[in-house]
Amino acid sequence: IHTTYGDIEIELWCKEAPKACRNFIQLSLEGYYDETIFHRVVPKFIVQAGDPTGTGTGGESIWGGPFKVESHSRLSFCRRGLVGMAAVTEAGELTSQFFFTLDKTLELDKKNTLFGRVVGDTIYNLLRIGEVQVDPETERPLYPPKILNIEVKQHPFDDIIPRELPEVKERLNKSRAAKGVKP
Repeated sequence: IHTTYGDIEIELWCKEAPKACRNFIQLSLEGYYDETIFHRVVPKFIVQAGDPTGTGTGGESIWGGPFKVESHSRLSFCRRGLVGMAAVTEAGELTSQFFFTLDKTLELDKKNTLFGRVVGDTIYNLLRIGEVQVDPETERPLYPPKILNIEVKQHPFDDIIPRELPEVKERLNKSRAAKGVKP
């Protein structure tokens, strides 16, 4: 994940959480997360992203609607640097939003899908994002870090065919125009 705070390299657990991984990988290949912000930072808890509206209320899965939480008996939010899907509906279902843990967050077990972890020294870039200044009432960063794009190096889903999403193209064109770059 290429961010304005440096890269965050993650390893996904596709056998343990196949739906969450497929959803995240396909959305990444489609550019869905490109030029989106980290819209929520809770110090010593989580850093959240994945909402193209930047509000924390948006996002869609590859299936067009929410999907259920996957839990695995061997996986637990037991340390920092773990990657989970954020439960965003009242029923606790998942769409496109995801988060990174900044500490042990056992209260999220079985309520959110744990589907990967940050690897290597890129954990320090994540921790820097976790230290940004936030509005304490809204948990929104005052100057939100941004996901520039996500590069998928390999994955086990050979049947994924990225879709052309007009809303993604429009959002990226607006972002490029704001920077003075022609589409």
